[in-house]
Order: sequence, then C-alpha cells, then structure tokens
Amino acid sequence: MSVSAKSLLSTLSVRGPHRVLRGNLGIAGQPGVVFTPESGLDLPAVAFAHGWLTSADNYKGLLEHIASWGFVVAAPDTERGPIPSHLDLGADLLTTVDIVTKVRLGDGTLSVRPDRVALAGHGMGAGAAVIAAAQRRVAAVVALFPAPTSPSAEGIAPELDTPGLILAGGDLDSANSDARALAAAWSGPSFLRTIDGATNTDIIEGRRLFAALGAGRYNHKTDKTTRALVTGYLLSTLLGDKKYAAFTDPETDFPHTTVVDPTAEVEPETPKLSIGTVAKLIRG
Repeated sequence: MSVSAKSLLSTLSVRGPHRVLRGNLGIAGQPGVVFTPESGLDLPAVAFAHGWLTSADNYKGLLEHIASWGFVVAAPDTERGPIPSHLDLGADLLTTVDIVTKVRLGDGTLSVRPDRVALAGHGMGAGAAVIAAAQRRVAAVVALFPAPTSPSAEGIAPELDTPGLILAGGDLDSANSDARALAAAWSGPSFLRTIDGATNTDIIEGRRLFAALGAGRYNHKTDKTTRALVTGYLLSTLLGDKKYAAFTDPETDFPHTTVVDPTAEVEPETPKLSIGTVAKLIRG
C-alpha cells in the first residue's frame, strides 16, 4: 500500500472545504432533498437513490459529505414502502437529474453542468441507478452494496458503457447482494471493491426497522471509508482531477479494502467442525 493512497483516503474521509446548504426538491414537484455548496456555476452533480425501507434522510451525512467537496447532491424520497417499484425509483432519479440540470438552484448562484452528472444509490437504489443509466447517458454510476432489483440490474449492465464503481462488503455472495454478478456483467470500465468487515446496512444512518433487535446497525467506520472512496471516484470521474486518479484505478491498494475479480471462480467454504463434532469423530 502506498502512503499517498492512504493519505488521499484520509483526506477525503473528512468534510470538504464548502459550506453545505439544504433544499427541498418538492418545490420543483419531486419529493426529495438537495444538498449544495454555497455557490458555484457548472458544478458536477449526483442523483442518489435510497435503499429498501429507508429514506433520503437516512443518508444525510453521506450526501452532505459529497456536497462539501463541491457537488450538487440530490435524492428523491419516493418508493419507501415494503413493495417498492425499482423502475419508478429509477424514473424519479432521472426527474431529479432534470431538475438540478435545468433549474438555477438556491438564489440563482448555483448551476449544474449537464455532462458532469453521476447516478448513485444504495441497495435497491444502486439497481435503480443502473436502470436509470440505461435510459440516460451520464458520466458515471456508483453502486453501493447493490441488492437484487426487478428488472434485474445485472441484466441491464451489459448495455452500459458508463464508468462504474461498485462497493460491497463481506456479505458479497449473500442472497441480498448482486454485486459480483453486476460487476461481471458491466460492459463499461468498472470495478468491484469490497470493504473489509462491512455489511450492506452499515451506511444507513439513524433508527430504522429491526435496529432495536441489533440487526443492521449503522457502522461509522464503514461509512467513513465509503464516503472517501465515493468522493474520490467522483472527483476523478466527473471533474477529471488527476490528484484523485487513484480512486478510478483498480490497482490502487487502499487500506482495509480489496478489489475483487467478479469472474474468478468462487471457492466453496469448507464447513467448520465444532469441538463436539470432532470429539464424536475421535470416539468413532
């Protein structure tokens, strides 16, 4: 691991230089929120889709963090029920893109450059971002801990020549993760990076269903690493900032992360024997 890579990750894991303002997308007819720097013209933008049974507010820290580095970040707040439409969430992402690229934001001192827009999402929102990217050309797609969707994001991925970053955790091959299949199917320049010890619910902020039972609690360490990796990738991809080129290079060795070859054969885990089982075997 190079010292420069570690230093870059540390730098981007804290808030950037911009004061962040919050706005309401509902004013423009789309339920949701928008976070922006205080001012700026021709800014890059990110439209972000939430995960299952969550809302845009459950990602407030992540969205504000990206905005503090000079991005307009907008998130639709729809399809929050137990049976969401992934197609409709993808359509809402595109509506969100239309709003931030065609409307002067704030007091008129903010604008977005249309060719510097990325789609992003978490869980089912990651799949919705892929679905939306197949309908509208964007500069990049970021899929955080992607979960299966209908239609299947991995079935759409072969159509994408868009650059993509896919982040996942240790539950890479669980039933609620399609990160490996999505990365293998993606036709554009993309790569899959896992965060050591992370799970697919670690970046969801605040109280939520089942949290009281100890399931799916927020993990600050995972969120901090995710913020840095996503911000660096966007700075490099949307702005072409060579200082952060390491974040678009799968050969970069960032601490506590691993780049995974999605086409490599997965070795089945060897069943672990308990002490009691071993004792029985010894006794014959």
